[in-house]
Amino acid sequence: MKIGELSRRAGVSVRALRHYEGEGLLRPGRCGNGYRIYDDGAVELVRQIRMMIDNGLPLRIIRDVLPYLDEPGDLIPEVPCSYLVEQVAAQLARLEQRIDSLTRHRNAIDAYLRAARTAAESRRLTLP
Repeated sequence: MKIGELSRRAGVSVRALRHYEGEGLLRPGRCGNGYRIYDDGAVELVRQIRMMIDNGLPLRIIRDVLPYLDEPGDLIPEVPCSYLVEQVAAQLARLEQRIDSLTRHRNAIDAYLRAARTAAESRRLTLP
């Protein structure tokens, strides 16, 4: 199938498919005219990629995991290696650091906004 059909069947944009190809996740064949051609298994592969992305895995980890998945619907190898577990744990730690940072920023902005509202309200009350 051509890239447009894969896009429709897998529910992702053509741009995303090209990105996955550029990242080494998809390896289409080529027609004589240079068009990308995908086999029927590409639909399930793209769905696996999307599910792993939706679960928060970056493409660098997905690239490492894909060759070890046994079935089209699998997201985790039957026997995950220590490297995979370490990589996912490191990704979780990075996300937790970002969440902590965002929480601090949210709290600071909230405090700033409350102070600004209080100052604005007190000025309205003192104006004639």
